[in-house]
Amino acid sequence: MEETSGTQGSGGGGGDSVPPPFRAAVAALNETRPRPEIRLATLPPPRRLAPYSFALEAAVADPDDADTELADGRFVLLHDPQGQESWHGTFRVVTLVRAELEPEIAGDPLLPEVTWTWLTGALEARGAGYGEPSGTVTRSSSAFFGGLAERAAEELLEIRASWTPEGSTPDAAAHLTAWCELLCQCAGLPPETGDGSSVVQLPQRRGPR
Repeated sequence: MEETSGTQGSGGGGGDSVPPPFRAAVAALNETRPRPEIRLATLPPPRRLAPYSFALEAAVADPDDADTELADGRFVLLHDPQGQESWHGTFRVVTLVRAELEPEIAGDPLLPEVTWTWLTGALEARGAGYGEPSGTVTRSSSAFFGGLAERAAEELLEIRASWTPEGSTPDAAAHLTAWCELLCQCAGLPPETGDGSSVVQLPQRRGPR
């Protein structure tokens, strides 16, 4: 992971004023080492969603061309020691994944359901207990005209998802690792282990985005 020693809280200060459960969760995120194709870096955390927050951005590089991105996204950990009614807990994970698709894949009517089960399956496989999942899967098409007419049409996939990690001090590393697995699946990368026979990958365009 790239340097991720950024602000641990927004609106709640840092240092000893940060609640121990949130401090432990951020430390676990900082220590997480995803597969080499993923680059992680901190982002300025949102300041209005919770008293404490920590944000990461991620990009998945093509294994054959490190300068080409296959997918990107954001992972935000929120913490409110008093809890929030909609969360049913004191922590909340809010995420975004974006990837470019081949047109024939983008038109698959089962694409939203498949990609959503990738997320829930990854969380369950990592033992990352969760509740109150919520999200959207969006497909969009872009055609180019005039001075941009030479560009090929683009088909984009966007997944916005949030969930409540279980426990007063959740295993934040497991949640981040599961999300990184979703990011890699959307990027069309094969699993790191196993033959991948039970996992359908999305073919990606291998050109610049």
